[in-house]
Order: sequence, then structure tokens, then C-alpha cells
Amino acid sequence: MAECKSFIPTIEGEEHVIAAAQHIVRALGSNKNLTDDMRKILRELDTQLSSMTLVAANKKMELREIEEHLNFIQEKVTSRESEQSMIWESSPKEASEYLKVVDEVRRLTENLGSMPLNKGEENKLLCRAHSILQTAMVRLEEEFSNILIQNRQPFEPEHMSFRSSEGDIVDDVSTVSVYDNAGEDSLRRDSCSKGIEEYIIDLVNPDVIPDLKCIADVMFMSNFDHECRQAYINIRKDALDECLFILEMEKLSIEDVLKMEWSSLNCNIKKWMRAMKPFIRVYLASEKRLCDQIFGEFGPVSSTCFVETSKASMLQLLNFSEAIAIGPRRPEKLFRLLDMYEVLADLLPDVDALFSDDTGSSIQFECREGLKRLGDSVRGTLLEFENAVRSNTSTNPFAGGGIHPMTRYVMNFIKALTDYSDTLNFILKDKDGVDLESLSPNVNPVIEEEKDTESSSYNTCPMAHHLQSITSILESNLDGKSKLYKDASMQHFFVMNNICYMVQKVKGSELGALLGDNWIRRHNWKFQQHAMSYERAAWSSVLSFLRDEGISDAGSNSVSKALLKKRIRNFNLAFEEVYKSQTGWVIPDPQLREDLRISLSLKVVQAYRTFMGRHASQLDGGWHSDKYIKYSADDLQNYLLDLFEGSPRSLHNSRRR
Repeated sequence: MAECKSFIPTIEGEEHVIAAAQHIVRALGSNKNLTDDMRKILRELDTQLSSMTLVAANKKMELREIEEHLNFIQEKVTSRESEQSMIWESSPKEASEYLKVVDEVRRLTENLGSMPLNKGEENKLLCRAHSILQTAMVRLEEEFSNILIQNRQPFEPEHMSFRSSEGDIVDDVSTVSVYDNAGEDSLRRDSCSKGIEEYIIDLVNPDVIPDLKCIADVMFMSNFDHECRQAYINIRKDALDECLFILEMEKLSIEDVLKMEWSSLNCNIKKWMRAMKPFIRVYLASEKRLCDQIFGEFGPVSSTCFVETSKASMLQLLNFSEAIAIGPRRPEKLFRLLDMYEVLADLLPDVDALFSDDTGSSIQFECREGLKRLGDSVRGTLLEFENAVRSNTSTNPFAGGGIHPMTRYVMNFIKALTDYSDTLNFILKDKDGVDLESLSPNVNPVIEEEKDTESSSYNTCPMAHHLQSITSILESNLDGKSKLYKDASMQHFFVMNNICYMVQKVKGSELGALLGDNWIRRHNWKFQQHAMSYERAAWSSVLSFLRDEGISDAGSNSVSKALLKKRIRNFNLAFEEVYKSQTGWVIPDPQLREDLRISLSLKVVQAYRTFMGRHASQLDGGWHSDKYIKYSADDLQNYLLDLFEGSPRSLHNSRRR
């Protein structure tokens, strides 16, 4: 504190002036020529000067007492400065005595400050009192900080179902792109961050809260509230940083996040989702209670301290979500974006409750802006997914005519989206309630056709519309891929398999509720039509050899044995060729595979049995019929069971069954 100086006369100088004046008055009073009135005036003046002398003497004695008391207090305050130990770590009695001494110097400072500042002695004492008070405040700030640090309670997130196995960190879902061969169950929703127990914990040992409150009270009354608040904010900000470290949240800039590979980014998103709820609902709620316990009696101070303490940590978490939202809109990010959106939306009421005052309005605003950005990214990413499906091209036909990896991925993808139905329906409408359909540049016309066809059960919610759009785009893409096959029967076979798979994924799932029963009936009909088209294209030429036309002799109604023999041989060759190729084709759905085999059996075996039975008489005799009648009806029946297994075979190397 700056040294106080004064050139005002001292109290001793004042006493001399009064004594001199009193001497002059008494000398004048001894003059015998004075009138009675004049003598009376001089006597009254002498009495007043005597009173002033007494007051000055008393005042001198009072200031000496104040000085002596100040010396005592200064000794008490400064004696602690040479000691290494903290006062509140010594004993409650010492802490209480120290607070009492500090309170006394505070009162002396106030009393001296209320006196007229016209004398040098008062100024000197006031400067000393301020200096002692400041020394005491510095010590109290140190004690306050030390109590906060030494009595911090450990934060154990495993008690809130935070910790998970190492395997949870490695993602097996979102690294798959629309172009990869995703498995049936490769897309599923994470359950992390669910079921977190919500409760308030003691961040500081509750036994020391009264001590912290007492120190804060004295510092606030001494007008050192700023130093007290700043000490609290600095220490608790460090504690919140440590909490985020325990929750495995790194301090990453937006630029750092945007540069991350997807596998690392995905792990960090999972950590963010696991950290958000315990941090806000447990840690920040507990931090707010701690602020209220210490500063609750000082009005808005408690809220200000809480906001200043928690703002940096909250912005760190919100900046991460912003970086995810503004990053590339790749389809594999969609589920993580939805997870983050739901976590943040779920926590908005908690954020509003924690930051309810004007001082916290900026945090509320940032949370809502973060949620909006995530929603925008979800909409954009969903459109990007549709574009990825639409633009997915192939140069070679898919071997075996089975279910294309894209079909598996897309259907698993949209099936997984049904877990987010409510969220997506909310996101897919903008602030004016306009469906995202208006934002899509290439809405497939098939959707409009299906709307008309299925008007009785068409679900008009935004998500249903987009599922309709995606399935229609997928069908169109599959139709294009089918054209890569030169064999017309294989084209129908491929589309049949893929649409059947689509129907099976929709049946009995939430997709069915969204797409509607009419969608299922329509697509059942579609793949059955393709199955019939496949049969006609693949087996018509085979069955043509089992017709009676063209096997009679010219100009006669009798059957030509030579033509009959040729017809049977041609049938054998045609059947063997189909067998060789179509044992390499695959129908993954067992029911569809069985149904198609039964249908073929009814057509092929029955036609063969009828043809051979009708012409049995012409085949008897010395024709060596066993040379060209290679198969019985039962043989054909058994051979048809080899079809569609995905393992090419040849009848030349097959055994009779």
C-alpha cells in the first residue's frame, strides 16, 4: 500500500494553539477597565478553550489506544507470515482467532475511515490499518485456495456406469461405407450413455464448507470479494478440466477434429457421448451446489462464479460437437450425429436449469446453436446418403445374382434409422415445418407413383417419406445393375433376390410400420413377378423340347423315332447347361429358394414325366434307349434341389441319386 503523507498540523500542535489562546483570554480578563459584558464573554471563551483542551487530550489518548491495538493486531497478522504451515491445518481454535483478529482490523479500518481526514495521525493509522488488512486478505486468499485444493473429493465416473470395456471403443459400424459388404447386423445403435445414475456429489469435503464460507464472508465484508471469487474460479476451473480428463475428453480445436481420420473421430464421439451426461447432470450440478453453499448469501455472485467456472469446459464440449457438425457429411457419420443430437437435446433442460440467470444465457444460446448445427448436419448427411445410393455404379455384374452388398447395407442402414424415428421426424422439418423433400434435388418419381398406389396407408411423416425415397432410389439402382447381366433370366433373378431381401427386412420390423402394408404387398408382387419372368426366360427353351409339335413324320401323324430321339437328346443338353450355370447362382432366402424349386419341379419334372409317359411305346424296343434317356423324372427332381446353392456343378461328374 502506498505510504500516506500529510502536512496537516499534529494534535500536539493543536494543544499549543489552544493553550496560547487560553493564556491570551485570561490576560485580557485581568484588565480592570473591562465592562461586565466583556468580562462575561471572556469567561465563556475561557471555558470553551478549557473544554477544547480536554477533548484534544482525550482524542490523543484514544488514538494512542488505537495505535497500540493496531500494533497488537499487526503482530498477530504478521506472525503467521513466517510460518510454513497453513492456519486452517493447525487447529480450529487458531483459525477462529485469526478470523477474529482480521475482523478487528476491518472494523478499525472502517472506524478510522469514518473520521474527518484532516489530521496526519489519523491518516497514518488508516494507512497502517489498510496495509495490515491487505496482508490478512492475501493470507486468507491463500488459506481459502488451500482448503479448496486439499479437500477436493475424487470424481469416480465408474460409479455412474461410465466405464465400459475396451471393445466398446472400437467401432464396428460406422467405418463401413455404402460401397462395402456390410453384414446383417453391422448397423446397430449404441447404448452408451444410457442409464446413467443422476445424483449430486460432494466435490469438496463437506466438513470444510463452513470454513470456506467464513473466509468468504470476511473477504466480502472487507471489499476483497473480487480476489475471493477469482481464487475460487481459478481452482474450480482446474478441477473441471481434471474431470474432463478423467472422462477422456481431450482439448481439441475444431481444426484438430476436422483433420482426424474417421476411426479416431468415431472413438472421440463415443467418449463425448459418454462424458456429457455425467459431466452436466452430476459434475456441473454438484459444482453449482458448491457455489451456492459458499456464495449463496451474496446474491448473484454464486451464479456468476458458477458460470465463470464452467464456461470454458462447456465450450470445449460444444466446440467438439460443432466440429463434428461442420465436418464432411459422410453417410457413416449419420448415426453418430443422431446420437449426439439426442444426447444434447436430452440435456437442454438440465443446461437451462443450471444456467438460468442472465449470466448463463450465453451457454444456453450456444447449446441451442450446437443442437441446430447438428440437426442441419443430419439433414445434409441424409441427403448425401441418398445421393451415394443413387450414384453407386458397377462395371461388372454381381457374381451369382444374389443380394448385392449395397442392398444389404442400405436396408440395414434404414432399419437402424428406425431407432431414431421421433428424432428424425423432428429434424426433417425445418423451422417453418417444411419437409426436407423440398430440399432434395432429385426426388425419384417412383415415390409419387407409390403415394398414389398406396394412398390408403401411406405414412406422411417426414421419415417415412425419406425411407420411401431411399428404397425407390435403391430399386432404380438395382435395375441398372441388373442390366450388366447379358442373360435376361439372370437379370430377373438378381432383381428378384434383392427385392425379396428388401421385403424381408421390412416385414416384422419398425420399417413395416413406416413404409406400410401396401408397400410390403406391392414389393411382394414385384419380386414374384421377377421370379415368374426368370422361369420363363431360363426354362422356356428347356421345356420347348418336351412339346409334341415337330416330332411327327412329314405327311403323317405318327411320331418320328429319329425326331423323338433328337428331341430327348436336346432336352438333356439344355437341362445340363441350365444345371451347370444355375447351381452357381444363389438364392440366400431359404423360403424363396424352396418355393422356386417347387415351382420349377412342377413345371419341368411334370412336363418331362408327361412327355416320356406319352411316348413310352415309341421308345420301347431295340433302340438302346438308355443311351439317350439319361435321366428319370426322379433324377430331375433331385437335380433341381442342387440349384441356387452358389456352387457350380456339372452333371457329367454327378452321381445318380
